Amino acid sequence: MTPALRKNMAEKPLTAVMEDYLEAIFDLSQDKKVVRVKDIAKRMDVKMPTVSSMLKTLNDRGLVHYEKYEYIELTKTGGNVGKEMRRRHGVLNKFLTEILKIEATVADDEACKMEHTLSSDTLDSLVDFMEFIQTCPRTGESWLNNFEEYRKNGSNPEKCRLRGDEFSCSFQEKIGTMQCKKS
Repeated sequence: MTPALRKNMAEKPLTAVMEDYLEAIFDLSQDKKVVRVKDIAKRMDVKMPTVSSMLKTLNDRGLVHYEKYEYIELTKTGGNVGKEMRRRHGVLNKFLTEILKIEATVADDEACKMEHTLSSDTLDSLVDFMEFIQTCPRTGESWLNNFEEYRKNGSNPEKCRLRGDEFSCSFQEKIGTMQCKKS
């Protein structure tokens, strides 16, 4: 999230529902030439008067251009928020499905809940972590497979336990708490 957008949102915080609407409008505008109230209602699984009411609120906040019976357009700020919410949702969904191996529909629902609560700094750290574990030779795919095995069986694979013992011993020697026996 850009500093200007973060400042704007800090002055007038958005609710999770407002963010969901902006994300939905952003997504719809990527797929369609024009966005209508009925498109949003279908996407959000709400009635059209509910959408109209929210659009009035978002219009008053300068996040959408909306007049009754007309098409809906995001303002630059509204578009930035919608795009940011889509990015956050995507990153969290990817983490849940690819790293934690959560089933796709569950992951999508959970990502939707999480996207509203994590700070941008935390989300950026999560992205960095995902990139690191997918590219670091000491982690990578085998590390993820070992994690998946751990989740299924409730215990580390043998090679992980051995590495853990080695690391623990090395760490304890460094801090001088005990001498380890080398095998």
